[in-house]
Amino acid sequence: MFYRWVLLGLGLAVGARAGELQPLVDRAVQSTLERFQARGLKADQLAVTLVDLSAAERPQQASYRGDVLIYPASVIKLFYLAAAHRWLEDAKLADTPELRRAMRDMIVDSSNDATHYVIDLLSETTSGPELPEAELKTWFEKRAVVTRYFAGLGYVGVNASKKPWGDGPYGRESQAIRAYDPKRNMLTTEATARLWVEIVTGRCVTPTRSAEMRALLARDPAAKTEDLDDQAKFTGTELPAGAKLWSKAGWTSQTRHESAYVELPGGRKYVLVVFTTGHASERAILRNVAAVVAAGLANVRE
Repeated sequence: MFYRWVLLGLGLAVGARAGELQPLVDRAVQSTLERFQARGLKADQLAVTLVDLSAAERPQQASYRGDVLIYPASVIKLFYLAAAHRWLEDAKLADTPELRRAMRDMIVDSSNDATHYVIDLLSETTSGPELPEAELKTWFEKRAVVTRYFAGLGYVGVNASKKPWGDGPYGRESQAIRAYDPKRNMLTTEATARLWVEIVTGRCVTPTRSAEMRALLARDPAAKTEDLDDQAKFTGTELPAGAKLWSKAGWTSQTRHESAYVELPGGRKYVLVVFTTGHASERAILRNVAAVVAAGLANVRE
């Protein structure tokens, strides 16, 4: 599936070496499963997609369970960010300081409250008391506008129609969950990797808007922090000095995910998306995959 969207969606050629990343992904997965076997990590609790963008005209991709639908936690905010820029470009949203503040807080701080505001604007819906059945159906259909947008671009494995919550949802939010499917946001690592590739190559909406998205996603892997959940400290802890990082992580009580774009000092550029389920407290699972991939790509010759 990756190769189809590379050719049709990005207009890039696929090199003959497109399968060479698979052994690296397999090694990263095997290493991680072995390291965390004693803690109960199972093969169906991990999904990985890696895209090597070092040669832009010859991208390579490999996956492990990359087409499996998984609850994405806050990684879904990447899709709301891209949709907001599309809406802005099409003049469907007013480019206000408040919207820009919300977009920043949604990505930089992973604020759920900011995300709620963005979703309300994108879908022309709001949270609130329960609705009569006919009104609820209309509300639910409007809320699916971002999902339909990505489906129209040829994405598979994207449901982006729900707000992320701490204690909720309540009212019409939980009413719609009871009444209709899908019940939750869902992503695959392959769909997430595709969006990252489009953003970092300047093909998401426009080059200027792609650059604005990248600016919000930039992280400093060398920054000092005591926050165990700092978004720079998953993939970022495993990168060599001088590496550059852009990322969007997400976690709940049951999931912990990382999606990132990395530029290594030697020139390698890659997107890495790792989703885990059932081991949310094990931050080192993500780091182990990131470490094997970074070391493997740093040692690959062009």
